[in-house]
Order: sequence, then structure tokens, then C-alpha cells
Amino acid sequence: MTTPPPPEWARHDAVWIGFPSHPELWLEDLDPARAEVTAFARAVHAGGKGERVILVAADEDAAQAARDHAGDAAEVVVAPFGDIWLRDTGCILDGDGVAHDFQFNGWGGKYDLPGDDDVGARLATARGLVPVEHDWILEGGAIDGDGTGLVVTTEQCLLNRNRNTGMSQQDVESRLRSDLGFDRVLWLGNGLANDHTDGHVDNLARFVGPNRLLIPEPTENDPNWRVYQDAASRAQAFGVDVVHMPSPGRVLNEDEEIIPASYMNFYIGNAAVVVPLYGQPHDVAAVTTLEALFPDRQIMGMEAGHILTGGGSFHCISQQIPSAISI
Repeated sequence: MTTPPPPEWARHDAVWIGFPSHPELWLEDLDPARAEVTAFARAVHAGGKGERVILVAADEDAAQAARDHAGDAAEVVVAPFGDIWLRDTGCILDGDGVAHDFQFNGWGGKYDLPGDDDVGARLATARGLVPVEHDWILEGGAIDGDGTGLVVTTEQCLLNRNRNTGMSQQDVESRLRSDLGFDRVLWLGNGLANDHTDGHVDNLARFVGPNRLLIPEPTENDPNWRVYQDAASRAQAFGVDVVHMPSPGRVLNEDEEIIPASYMNFYIGNAAVVVPLYGQPHDVAAVTTLEALFPDRQIMGMEAGHILTGGGSFHCISQQIPSAISI
């Protein structure tokens, strides 16, 4: 039987982090986004006290920029990809050291970029792993597990017709069990407003301990207040211990459109938990909440507004390699 992936707070050997590589995608945000990604990489590396950081660049020009930015805080590899969201395009590594390579269709056909469909398998192979291919679409940001066999996801994403047409909720649960070892599924409803991922759970709710789920608490004028309340209600009814921290609230882009800014997109590293900040009134409260939840790690709040222009944040651009996997 497949052993579920270790929880993110378990020890990592290394982490893959996508490095912004395509000027035509990032435009004027390219250099600021690279600076934010490099700061994130340095925080995770923690001067050698954290984990090995592998910055993944799409071409040699971007790789040289990554080397110039990161110095000795990261190893840099070249692996052509469409964009940096390795949480979704990378392989999911389970507790047995198996690299699971799921199908990828650009978040329901929205962004079909060359290289994204197989970059995970190429990265795994380069590290001496033999990817196991699965014939259905699953993005890493769509699920979050607590290490005991419990996984949380959203109906909006995993039951979306733009992913796996014809698969029922029972079918999805069966595949999560057979392919990744999850024997219990907590179904939340919708994800954040205007999230092009169709409700990825890593923007909505994250496990911070066995059977303990962190969910945002609505703040004033919060566009996602109903989503957060529904998520908390479902989780409590399921029997999960729910804890809260404030959401960033209403965050707008330069066109005055609501964007899916979320403190939930934090990354749990060996030495540090890195949480994205957006210059909002509740940024400090987000850091303080995580300090209480992870007292054995340094909590680092870091600006991520330029990464967010591409559609995600720190968790979205990273994929950890558990220490049980020797590569």
C-alpha cells in the first residue's frame, strides 16, 4: 500500500523552487519577482541551517541570473518550463520515495505553456528518481495532507469538469487512496475569488499539525468571507481541529481588480516558515499566528506582491523533497 506523502513540516532533504525566467510573461515585474524569489530561497536555506535549495531556471540566461542573485544559497539547474509554479507541475513525492507524476493541463486549459506538462518528470529523473505516471490531472496545490492519511481539497478544483471529465467524487477519493495513500478526504467548497487555479486549497486552508487545519478569518470588507466561513464549518463538522489567522482582506491590483492574495501560501521549511506579505494591516498578525503554531522554526514574513502578479506565491513556486528520499 502507498504511504502518504510526509507532512510539509517533516524533514526535507531539499526543495525545488521555480525562478522567473520568461520576460514576456513577467514584463516589468521580472526583476522584482526574481528578487522576491531569491529572498525566499535564502530564507529557506537559512545560511546552511535549513535545506538544500535547488533553483530551477528555464534557460541558461535565467540560470545565470539565478546564480548572480542567489550566490551560495542555492544550486541552480536548467529545466525548460512554461512558468515557475512547480507545486503544480512538479512530481509529488510520497513516504516511500516514489515520485508521482500526474497529468497537467494548464489549470483547466487556461495556460498551456511548453514544458509544464513534463518538467516534473524531468526534474525527478535528473535527481535519480523514476517517476510513476498517473493518467489523471492533479496539481500539488490542490491538496494538502497532515501525514496521517488525511488530505484536504476543494470541490471547485478536483471536481471541476475542466480537469477530469467524468470522474465522480468517489472516483477522485479512490484515486487519492490508491495513488497517494490518502484514506480520508476533507472536502471544502470553493476557493478564493479570481483564483485561476479554480480553488487550490493551498490558498484556502493548510494543515499545521495532525488533524489541525489553519483557515483564514474574514477581515473587514473581505471578498472571501463566505468562502472562509464555509470552509471552517465543513472542517469542524468533519472533526478537524480548526485554528485561525486573519486574512489579508481585500487586495486589489493596479486595475482595481480583486486578486487572490493569501497568507495560506506559506512554505514550511526545516528551519523557517516563510509567509507571503502584501503590505496589508494584518501582515504582522499572520507572522505572529505562525510563530505560535511553529515555535521550533523562525517565522519570516516576506514581500510577495510581484510574484503574485504571476498568479501565486511561495508555496506555489516550491516542491519539497522529503529527507526519506536519498538523492
